[in-house]
Amino acid sequence: MEPKRPFTALEWSLTPEAVRHYILYLEQMLKDLQQQVQEYGKRIEKLEVRTRQNSQNSSKPPSSDSPYDRDGRKKKKKSKRAKGGQKGHKAHKQHMLEPTRQHHLMPERCNCGNTGFGDCRMEPFYTHQHIELPKIDMQIEHWILHRCRCPQCGKIAKAGLPQKVRSGYGPRMSAFVAELSGIKAMSRKDVSQLCQSVLGVPIATGTIQKIVDRTSEAILPVYEHIGQAARSASCNYIDETSWFKENTLQWLWAMVNEKVAFYRIDPHRSKEAFHQLVKDWEGILVSDSYGLYRSWVHGRQSCIAHLIRKAEALAERKKPDLRRFGQIVAGHLRELTHFSKDPPSSRQWSEFYSTLLFTLSLWEEDKTDAGRLARQIIREIDSLWFFLDHEGVDPTNNRAERALRFGVLWRKRSLGTQSEKGNRWVERILSLKETCRLRAISTFRMLEQCIESYFGGTQPDLSWI
Repeated sequence: MEPKRPFTALEWSLTPEAVRHYILYLEQMLKDLQQQVQEYGKRIEKLEVRTRQNSQNSSKPPSSDSPYDRDGRKKKKKSKRAKGGQKGHKAHKQHMLEPTRQHHLMPERCNCGNTGFGDCRMEPFYTHQHIELPKIDMQIEHWILHRCRCPQCGKIAKAGLPQKVRSGYGPRMSAFVAELSGIKAMSRKDVSQLCQSVLGVPIATGTIQKIVDRTSEAILPVYEHIGQAARSASCNYIDETSWFKENTLQWLWAMVNEKVAFYRIDPHRSKEAFHQLVKDWEGILVSDSYGLYRSWVHGRQSCIAHLIRKAEALAERKKPDLRRFGQIVAGHLRELTHFSKDPPSSRQWSEFYSTLLFTLSLWEEDKTDAGRLARQIIREIDSLWFFLDHEGVDPTNNRAERALRFGVLWRKRSLGTQSEKGNRWVERILSLKETCRLRAISTFRMLEQCIESYFGGTQPDLSWI
């Protein structure tokens, strides 16, 4: 905007030439400063948006949230319900286990003072369960090999170890070490210290690594069968997160459904990596809006939660129009997710559909972040309510994000892996862990069975997958 001079053209012509040049210089400098202020304002707004990002309004994980902001969000979203189990919820009581011993207690004195109960009929009224960890006595066997000189040929004949004991650690001990190293993602040093402290068994970190390597080989058939089961499902939830191998960026992919979870680490986040994950699978895909997923042609549900977080970020902006747009769109998208539990009537759907499209059309040509979000939703419009026509499909990709959560925590603790062998261990043990969780199966028992089959040279039981 050109500044308006507070004097006439005659007064300007009567002004000394040196003064006119100085005024022109000041006007140009003011114009440049105004342009810089506008540019800095845009940069400051972008930085403010970035600093306000958290797990509620972006794709950042909850672990990245500032501890100073968490309390504020909790107070803001505090529920009016009382803490603890709500009325009518299913109770989760302690399970009564099979007892190893029983003690029967009889009444000694009545409240009236009587202590003689004679031949009164006694009946149990309550069972108190007391659980204690027994003293662990490790089963340690020494296999003493003998040798002698053959009386026929004169050579030394030596005894050989049975196949099942050649590793030095049995299936249960190996499964215990694998449970700590993989299912709990403990470091080799921590596993060594725990075995020494609890079991009284000193074990070197190198030995632990050998047990992990054997376990990785033992669960390979289970891992491959999980992959086959995932690729034969009608619907899968797919997501990926960063991984590091020797400080080199790689990607941990997850392909999850209600029965199995299949993981794969790939050096790339590309179309080829995606095809290596899904192979010939052609089912319904639930994912975020990553461009690779948008080209899926076999039916796709776009994650509404990602769009809600972007709308929430706009609802926190300072500009009233952006804030209002974010609030309206976030409300519409939340209403859409509620339709998965309470399907709308034809009238409700007509009102929702027309209102949403009208709101998006008003902002479609806008050049701000609101316009970008409106255009993204319009691009994804056919994939937003795919779940309404297909039973068993969720409106969000939370299933895959939850499945990746443990991998993210593992990466942060260990900083990734150091070799391809380590990558194979991570993807195999994660697949076993999450699939067992989905099936409510003990990971330790499954590890024990796989290792026992591995030592015996047989195929593990795959019927449970």
